[in-house]
Amino acid sequence: MSAAQPSLSFEFRPASPLTPVRRREEILAAPGFGKFFTDHMVTATWTPQLGWHDAAVVGYGPISLDPAAAVLHYAQEIFEGLKAYRHADGSIWTFRPEANAARFARSAARLALPELPEGDFVAAIQALIDADRDWVPAGGEASLYLRPFMFASEAFLGVRAAREVTFCLIASPAGSYFTKGLAPVSIWLSQDYSRAAPGGTGAAKCGGNYAASLLAQQEASAHGCDQVCFLDVVERRWLEELGGMNLFFVHADGSLVTPELTGTILEGVTRSSILELAAERGHKVRETRVSVEDWRTGVATGEITEVFACGTAAVVTPVGRLAWRGGELITTEDSAGPVTTEIRRALLDIQYGRAADSHGWLRQVG
Repeated sequence: MSAAQPSLSFEFRPASPLTPVRRREEILAAPGFGKFFTDHMVTATWTPQLGWHDAAVVGYGPISLDPAAAVLHYAQEIFEGLKAYRHADGSIWTFRPEANAARFARSAARLALPELPEGDFVAAIQALIDADRDWVPAGGEASLYLRPFMFASEAFLGVRAAREVTFCLIASPAGSYFTKGLAPVSIWLSQDYSRAAPGGTGAAKCGGNYAASLLAQQEASAHGCDQVCFLDVVERRWLEELGGMNLFFVHADGSLVTPELTGTILEGVTRSSILELAAERGHKVRETRVSVEDWRTGVATGEITEVFACGTAAVVTPVGRLAWRGGELITTEDSAGPVTTEIRRALLDIQYGRAADSHGWLRQVG
C-alpha cells in the first residue's frame, strides 16, 4: 500500500558503539516485551516558525529535558504502537502503518499537538528499520515492536499548547505480551475507577489514559487477574475496553460482537482488522453497546461461547474468566475457542506472510 510522500529527510548519525552481535543474538532469543531496545532511534522537532525539522536517526539513549518541559507538568503527549515482522524469506514488513499514522494524527489534534504527516510517520519507520534491520527477530511469533511518540518539550510553565514539540521513534524486539502465552487471561471488572469520560481523551492514544488505568490494574492483580475491564462513567453498566485492548464476544451462531465506538473507546487497528477478517470468513459482525449483564447472562445461557481481547501487543488473547466483588464467571479455563483461534491465525498469517494480503495491509520496509 502506498503512503503519502514524506516531507522530511532523516539524517543518519550512527550510534557508536553498536551492541555486540553475540549480545544482540542473546536478546533476540528471549526478548520478552519492552525490555530491550535497538541501537538507534528517530527524533524530530516542531516549532511554529519552522514546522517539523532536524529529523535524524541517532543512537538510542537518554533524552535531555528541561525541568520546566511542559510534558512533565501538563502531560501533553501521545504515542502509537505497531510491529515489524520478518517473513520466511528474510524480508521485513509492517502492518497497516498508515492506520497508525492516521490515529497518531487524530490523537495529536485532541491533545493540541502538531500533526505529523502520514508520509513522515511512515518514513521514520523506514529510516529506523534501515538502521536496525538486524534487530528484527525471526521465528515463532517474534516481532520488532515500534513505539512512535510525541511530547511537549518547550520549557514553559504557562498552561497552553506547547510551542516546541519533540517526536521520537524507538524499537524493541518482542516476544509474547503475556508470559503464559495463549492461555486464557482473567479480567477484573472495575467498579470504582474509570478510564475515560464523554468529551475526554478516551479516543486518543495518550499516556494519561494509561496512567488513569494503573490503580485499577493494581486492584486486578491483587485479585489474581491479568487485566482490568472498564465500564462507562454515566450508567456504570456498558463495557468499554480493557487497560489496553478491545473486547470481542463470540455468540453461539458464530457471530462476533464488539463494543461500539462512543468517543471514549480507543479505535484499535487490530480491532478494525478483525472486523474485516471475520466478515470475510462468514461471521456476522456487529458493533453495539454491550452491558456487563449481557456478558454474564450470555455466558450463563450459552449464548456467548467465547470472549477474546485484541491489540497490537497481545494480538488476540482468549478471555477465560471475569471476576468482580462477590462473583465470577468462567467462559473457558484451558484453551482458546475455535473462532478465537481462527481469527488469531488468520491475522497472524497475513502479518507473517503465510497468507495472501488481499487488503494491501502490509508494507515492505526491508
